[in-house]
Amino acid sequence: MRIVSLLPAATDIVAMLGLTGQLVGRTHECDWPPGALADVPAVTATSLPETLTSREISAAIAGDAHRGSSLYQLDVAMLEGLKPDLILTQDLCDVCAVSYERVNDAVGLIDLDTRVMSLEARTIDGILDTVDAVAALTGTEGRAAEIRADAERRLAALPGAVPGAPTVLFVEWLDPLMPGGHWVPEQITHAGGRSLLLGPGAHSTPQLWSVVADLVPEVVVFGPCGFTPERTVDELSVATGQPGWADLPAVRAGQVWVVDGPAYFNRPGPRVVDGAEILAAIVAGRPDSRARRVPLDVG
Repeated sequence: MRIVSLLPAATDIVAMLGLTGQLVGRTHECDWPPGALADVPAVTATSLPETLTSREISAAIAGDAHRGSSLYQLDVAMLEGLKPDLILTQDLCDVCAVSYERVNDAVGLIDLDTRVMSLEARTIDGILDTVDAVAALTGTEGRAAEIRADAERRLAALPGAVPGAPTVLFVEWLDPLMPGGHWVPEQITHAGGRSLLLGPGAHSTPQLWSVVADLVPEVVVFGPCGFTPERTVDELSVATGQPGWADLPAVRAGQVWVVDGPAYFNRPGPRVVDGAEILAAIVAGRPDSRARRVPLDVG
């Protein structure tokens, strides 16, 4: 089977199902497994410079939407030449990947005999369901069962909902500030924390800093969508320079952290289980090589 993934999370799923060798096309943002995708051509691109701040990115996205243009470009000619049997995409978020509607339009235009599957997970169980769905189309049901069993075992080993759980603010976008939605509140609950602002499956929306500060979070975790930890650190002053930052319980307790959002939190793939484990270490105040503590004097 020839597979094109138009969603980084779908590429994660393809890899975990042992199908990387059947991947003939991917997005420009697909970066996992490391080193395994170098020979797989990218069929998407974006005009956004990598140097933009989160505020500038938000403004550019809003401008594209106003003009009726798209954040992503799809190389339809390349897609036609790849002749995929299966295309994996999504319709959950307009700024995450090429939409299901656009892909379907492209496939119809070039008259490909291709199955287009839209992955629409909003919860952890929904993510595991998408793994099962891809497996059913690719004959890898046995591997999918192993992935689900491993995820359920590891999640069950985490603290889960506990009385008096510390409040956790997960920052999915810096400017404007947006809390982690969809599966992130579940990750927080599995980790032994209590999610602020959003519950399981809820879509994130911009929040005023004053609203967030009034919730006095006991743990703050920064994992902006699409940002490396280094890029996040470079832009932390957007939050740490806000009035009242130094007075937050999380800041006073040294419970402010930066994580790799794309790897473990932003993408609806099986690695969200790793994210829940990272959060469990953070909530417990334990060191974890996949998270870095923000120094108290930042800001």
